[in-house]
Amino acid sequence: MIMQSVKLGYSFQHIRGPSRSHVIPSPVSDEQACEAIKASVDALPDGVKMFLNSGEFYDNNWGIGNLKLLSRFFANHPAYAEKTFLSVKGAMSASGPDGSLEGLRRSKLDLFELAQIDLKLPVETTMKNLVTLLKEGKFSHIGLSGCNANTLRKAHSLNISVLAYSPLGQGFLTGQIKSPADADIPEGDMRAKYDRLKAITMEKKLTPAQLCIGWVASLGPINTSSWIIASRTLENWNAGDVQLTQEDKKAVEEVISVNPVAGERYFGAALQMYLWG
Repeated sequence: MIMQSVKLGYSFQHIRGPSRSHVIPSPVSDEQACEAIKASVDALPDGVKMFLNSGEFYDNNWGIGNLKLLSRFFANHPAYAEKTFLSVKGAMSASGPDGSLEGLRRSKLDLFELAQIDLKLPVETTMKNLVTLLKEGKFSHIGLSGCNANTLRKAHSLNISVLAYSPLGQGFLTGQIKSPADADIPEGDMRAKYDRLKAITMEKKLTPAQLCIGWVASLGPINTSSWIIASRTLENWNAGDVQLTQEDKKAVEEVISVNPVAGERYFGAALQMYLWG
């Protein structure tokens, strides 16, 4: 299998430390998490690095439990450190990005993503400060997390890589939910209509997750889905080889058009949450 690695990444949003996740009722064991990580890295050709997306606040208590788990992984499997490209979302507090380094016990981050915007400072000042930290060797690349469509268009015009958040709909598009009752979906909820993708997956002989990942990848962004089982990791990695025709993409878009995307992120509370504009 020849993996188009630029299309795929691994997110640790749902692989957390000792505290409980808001999506997964019970935290997975270190052994299970590490096996999932290793499976994704081992699936890549030699010389290709895995993009790992983590965060200072991927913990039910908004702490660095997620980074501590990664620290334990790298301590037990040091050879994997150089096989990964590590991204950390941070700056939720004054400790970042040093807080990220402390949690990982690594000398340098590959990418530091500013998760929140400081409304008291001009964005130019914020970016200048990040450049200073980059020159000090804190990290190699700068990113931002949580932005609107206009910012994404600017990123596209400047040829800046875009990461796709939750391409599997927080697990809803994995195909594991067989009926609305499985997810306790109330009557009239638009998610009950997602089975319309089933015909496309059957024709293409893909799992629902592979179709979703392949479709997002065809648009350009890097997928950052979260997997906690090694077998699921490999299933999703096969989506890197999915080739969708124009007819395939049109069929997916027709399904989406039945329930067009509307409204703003977080119910219009982006400003209050200090997200990027």
